[in-house]
Amino acid sequence: MMQPLSELTVLSLEQATVLPYLTYRLAQDGARVIRLEHPVYGDPNRLVGEPLPGQERMNRYFLCINAGKKAITLNLADPRGQELLARLITELKVDVFATNQLPTSYQKLGISYEQLCKVKPDLVWLGVSGFGPDHPEPAYDPILQARGGLMELTGPPGGEPQVLGIPLPDMGASEHAYGLLMKALYQRSRTGQGAALNVSMFASTLSWLTVPITLTGSFGETITRRGNTHQFFAPVSVYPTRDGFVYLAVGNDRQFKALVGLPEFASLDQPEYAKNLGRIHDVETLNRDMTAITKTMGSDELLQKLLAIRLPASKIQTIAEVLEDPLVKPSLLRSKDPVTGTSLVLAPPPHPTPYLEANGNTLDFPPRFGQHNAEVFGGLGLDGAALKDLARAGVV
Repeated sequence: MMQPLSELTVLSLEQATVLPYLTYRLAQDGARVIRLEHPVYGDPNRLVGEPLPGQERMNRYFLCINAGKKAITLNLADPRGQELLARLITELKVDVFATNQLPTSYQKLGISYEQLCKVKPDLVWLGVSGFGPDHPEPAYDPILQARGGLMELTGPPGGEPQVLGIPLPDMGASEHAYGLLMKALYQRSRTGQGAALNVSMFASTLSWLTVPITLTGSFGETITRRGNTHQFFAPVSVYPTRDGFVYLAVGNDRQFKALVGLPEFASLDQPEYAKNLGRIHDVETLNRDMTAITKTMGSDELLQKLLAIRLPASKIQTIAEVLEDPLVKPSLLRSKDPVTGTSLVLAPPPHPTPYLEANGNTLDFPPRFGQHNAEVFGGLGLDGAALKDLARAGVV
């Protein structure tokens, strides 16, 4: 089976979430991903969450998006570290160098595109930062949610702004970087030329605000938090049942006609509700009447009736229930630590990849700190004694 990225080598000076998630996606495509960390500080995410018993810098949070990679340590503030970086890029024939260091650190660490393209002219270089290379202020995902308007759109009407349940600026920028990377690799295959790619997490975040930006900027509308309802369609919300909650989304007038065709909802078959605009204008009353009906039924009973007439609806599933969903369970990824026997269940990829299919949806266990120093630096001809000398000097 063809594995288009199986010959790709990626060297990534990465930490936190945004870049590790991107390289995790590349590992799922079969790319050789080598994560690069400082020999003292390492990736702070290694120390987040509960630790694996007896394992240093292998805490649970780190395990989620680092399977399938190799890990080495290198001090790029040391000139000898920069020399080794150049050798890694040339002798390992690295295709992609990626970093999410602050842009102000590029030059002093020897990792700017201008510096590395002299080492390997066809290198595809990727820098991911909060606001782009011209605006070097640091940013965490919630800061980008706040400044980028996502928190203004999240939460109950009139209530406090809230962060999203997932780090969309991190994950979204990763996906946008993935697309840019594929275009650059395609262009390189055609022309032989490398590329410098700069991804702004803030710009990525803003790109999701299609409706809010157009309606606010063009027509002066106020787009803000709406809770579980929809600003333009009704009835769309979370509705309580006797034993839980169901989300129902009626997206057009035909669907609403089908809903009120059910005996339980016949009381809502009113002329003013025939069109979506009429339902939106009286959405509070409509949702109150909907709730009075749904509370008389169990979740499974309600879902059976709604799905029978092909209305989009779902129970509000816990993450444990998501894992057991028949559309989810077969696509979950697995990883097992050969040292401790620890088994991981990992989130599925957005789409199956030939590499994962060939490997039974399994990935190598997330790498320990500096686990592959001997293997990777050995490829440069450095033996154990040389590595010990470099470690004593603080270079690796």
